[in-house]
Amino acid sequence: MRPTLSLPRLSAVAFAVIVLAGCGRNTREDAPFMGESFDSDETYSRTYELPPAQVCSSARLALLGQGYAVGKSSDDAVEATKNFQPEDEVHTQLSVRVSCVPRGNERTLLFVSALLDRYVLRKSSNSASVGVGGIGSLSLPVGSREDSLVRVASSTVQDTGFYRRFFERVGYYVPTPSTRDRKPSADEMRREDPPPADLQRSVETDGVDVPSDGAAPR
Repeated sequence: MRPTLSLPRLSAVAFAVIVLAGCGRNTREDAPFMGESFDSDETYSRTYELPPAQVCSSARLALLGQGYAVGKSSDDAVEATKNFQPEDEVHTQLSVRVSCVPRGNERTLLFVSALLDRYVLRKSSNSASVGVGGIGSLSLPVGSREDSLVRVASSTVQDTGFYRRFFERVGYYVPTPSTRDRKPSADEMRREDPPPADLQRSVETDGVDVPSDGAAPR
């Protein structure tokens, strides 16, 4: 006689199949690169009626005014970094890259992108090998510890508000005809733009595995 499945057991099997199918679909849909649509927007770029050298100089001043350390500055590119420590054992570094591309005569297309790196503090104990006759060598802790920062995450900042505030800050320094003689007010110079929303989301991420060969920021 052919065995038959009871109704509860059949329902459980069907539910398991649906769950597995849904997990496979979500895995494909949640792949980071699947969200790239290459839409024509101005999140990462602006056009200025100025030569590239002047536009990049304005971007450099905007970053310096917000506490960024400028590591590279030329007539067509600027790179700067800023460090944050949202928690005792969490360190984040925000790297901003600016490119000034000429677009015809006295016209520049300014591109900007920000990379957020997240580091955690890893503690390790030092040990020493001691030779013991008849046994060989034993590894014994010597009591000292070494702390090092290990990178556990890296992502491009997606916060559109962050880029909008950056371009607004560049606008304070761009010598356009209407603002050529205008200088930022004392309140504008003192005001510090908030960090991107991606920074807060990275702090709230839990359960990140720390690699053994991560590189610490320099």
